[in-house]
Amino acid sequence: MALNRIISKHDGHKALVVSCIGFVLLLAAFCFGLWAQAPAPANAPAKATATGTPEVAEKTTAPEMTAADVSAFLDGIVPQQLAREDIGGAVVLVIKDGKVLFTKGYGYADVDKKTPVLPDGTLFRPGSVSKLFTWTAVMQLVEQGKLDLDRDVNDYLDFKIPPAYGKPITLRNIMTHTSGFEETAKDMWFTSPNDLVPIGDYVKAHIPARIFPPGVTPAYSNYATTVAGYIVQRVSGESYFDYIENHIFNPLGMHHSTFRQPLPPDLKGMMSSGYTVASEPAKDFEFIEPAPAGSSSMTAVDISHFMLAHLQEGKYENAQILKPETVQLMHSRQFGSLPTMLGMCLGFYEETRNGHRIIGHGGDTIYFHSDLHLIQDTGVGFFVSYNSLGKGEMSPRDALWHAFLDRYYPYQPPAGMAVANPAQDTDEVAGSYIMSRRFQENFLDVLNAIQQVKVSPDKDNTLVVNLLKDENGKPKTFKEIGPLLYRDINGQSKVAFKDDDSGRKVLVLDYPFMVAQRASWYQSSGFNLVVIIGALAVFVITLLLWPISYFTRRHYGKPLNVPPGMKKSRLWSRLVCIADLIFVSGFMAIVLLSEKYLSLFSSRMDLWMHLLQILGWLGILGTFVMLANTLASWRSKERGIWSKLGDTLMLVSAVGFSWFAIYWNLLRWSLHY
Repeated sequence: MALNRIISKHDGHKALVVSCIGFVLLLAAFCFGLWAQAPAPANAPAKATATGTPEVAEKTTAPEMTAADVSAFLDGIVPQQLAREDIGGAVVLVIKDGKVLFTKGYGYADVDKKTPVLPDGTLFRPGSVSKLFTWTAVMQLVEQGKLDLDRDVNDYLDFKIPPAYGKPITLRNIMTHTSGFEETAKDMWFTSPNDLVPIGDYVKAHIPARIFPPGVTPAYSNYATTVAGYIVQRVSGESYFDYIENHIFNPLGMHHSTFRQPLPPDLKGMMSSGYTVASEPAKDFEFIEPAPAGSSSMTAVDISHFMLAHLQEGKYENAQILKPETVQLMHSRQFGSLPTMLGMCLGFYEETRNGHRIIGHGGDTIYFHSDLHLIQDTGVGFFVSYNSLGKGEMSPRDALWHAFLDRYYPYQPPAGMAVANPAQDTDEVAGSYIMSRRFQENFLDVLNAIQQVKVSPDKDNTLVVNLLKDENGKPKTFKEIGPLLYRDINGQSKVAFKDDDSGRKVLVLDYPFMVAQRASWYQSSGFNLVVIIGALAVFVITLLLWPISYFTRRHYGKPLNVPPGMKKSRLWSRLVCIADLIFVSGFMAIVLLSEKYLSLFSSRMDLWMHLLQILGWLGILGTFVMLANTLASWRSKERGIWSKLGDTLMLVSAVGFSWFAIYWNLLRWSLHY
């Protein structure tokens, strides 16, 4: 709103300012999209309610979960999703009573060739669902006494994770995503297998900064999972890929599954193509560098064997991959930010909903999007994977999973308790929050200035959280049902708030592997967008007016009213504007191109990034030239008041730009991200 008021006062330059704003917000929009995917993003769970202990509510009558009913139900939903969202194909799997109740492929594995999706003959990429296999391997070695969940992981490595916070990182920390590492993006995605390196080389070369004490703040980490996979490799004496095949895939009869890249020849012809949307050409096979965190390819029938083993105390047919007590430990709650909210098990996360305790994991590559759910008290398993992102704002897998639960486990959440002062609570927690899963010690820290969670008061003392969207694409509205505990007024999702050790508010979400921490006023996106957009707008307007004023003076035969000593500083001031704009444009170009060519976020871009940073530093040093120019301008009798104010505005903009670039680490020389 503040920006709109500023623009309205300067209609003559409105187009220029709007163009500048659009230029920066385009970067912001892409960066938010990158974060939402990465993630290998990394992997938001299906929207869930809360707590390891389900809420008690009145049960209502539900249809019997039979193969015929499930088939009719899903046939009425999934084909519509594919058509509406422009998705190529999907596979759905339902397990009940120790066997596969239903599995079916929908749409196409290859849209151009009209190759149908086959549950037992089409490979999908389940992304971070792959982590569950890594965690299962860890637990196999734990029960053999070869690994200790609470021992310093450095004891199992041939390199050292640097010390921090006076506490070592343990496997329990890693499996609950409380290792404290910042996010990573470099050398994660490639389009050629020639770019892949051994797991050991990757974890040694990409150690992230530690930004939280271990065991305190959840922050999802693909890197930490890859460290766990490397530990499996070192302790077992087998390569990670051999270990998974020998101790999980083969015993479970998962003969159409692999973590290997490129795919083995006998599986390559079974691989589904991946799509952004089905109406566009198929994309290249995605090579995922941190393999233990997300490189698997498998059929739905194969993954049913793994799910059945976890639902049956580690046993599938004649294979026992884990002892019952190990499975129970793995499925038990190990960490939670609040007792009233969802928590982490050992690798699995809680996603309790519709009165049942559920554990599971989501997974995303760039093109494939999957979810795995285990309803423990009923012995039901559900898996879905789509081979396209689709065009919609909401996730089809969430909608499908929720519809499935609502049909077979109908549920009405109980009323919440009365709260003494909801208006005061709402005002107390409103503000901007920064996700704990974040980049912090590198140039991608700038995303934290943009992709913030906004908690805003709404009517009747409710809260709107912009990050959490309803199925209509609009932000959810939450009503307080307990002290600083809020529930979606139209559903079951919850958010809660607490204070950290420093007294700063923490937003606890339905995603137990991350929280959001309140931003200071100078960290808020509102403040930072005003600073950077305002600075860039001034630079653009200054450079546009530079030739205009020259030709205007020439046309009317009027000399430049600048003292001789100021001519050089005036020229250099404008060159500083150019340097700053090129720096932002170059940075933006790399980020935008990386959306299409993810391999750009790799070591091959280091030289270009450093050249940009040199230019950025020259621009920042040029701020002192602007200072000298402004001082000279105010001392000059020839300069008019508007010229002096213009020079001052340029200086203020340069200072704002310099603060933004330095504070958000755009110029940090280390390209370890």
